[in-house]
Amino acid sequence: MIRCPKLGHQISFSYCRLEQCGLPCFKTLDCWYNYFPVDEFLKKELTADEWGKAFNISSRSKMVSLLELIEQAKNRNK
Repeated sequence: MIRCPKLGHQISFSYCRLEQCGLPCFKTLDCWYNYFPVDEFLKKELTADEWGKAFNISSRSKMVSLLELIEQAKNRNK
C-alpha cells in the first residue's frame, strides 16, 4: 500500500494497475518505481498500444489546459 497523490489515501498496486478503465493510472510508473521494477512488469503485461494509451499522454501545460477549460465554459454560457 502507498499513498496515492491523486486520491490522497492509501491504495494497492492492483488499483493503480486498472485505474484508467482497465489500464494503469498514468502516475503508476512514478509512484511505484521505488518499490519494484514497475516499468519492466507493465511492459510484459501490456501491449504497445495499451502502454501508449496509459503513459504517452500529450504533455500539454497546465496553462493551456486551463485556457481550454475557460474557453469551454464561456461557450457553454453563451
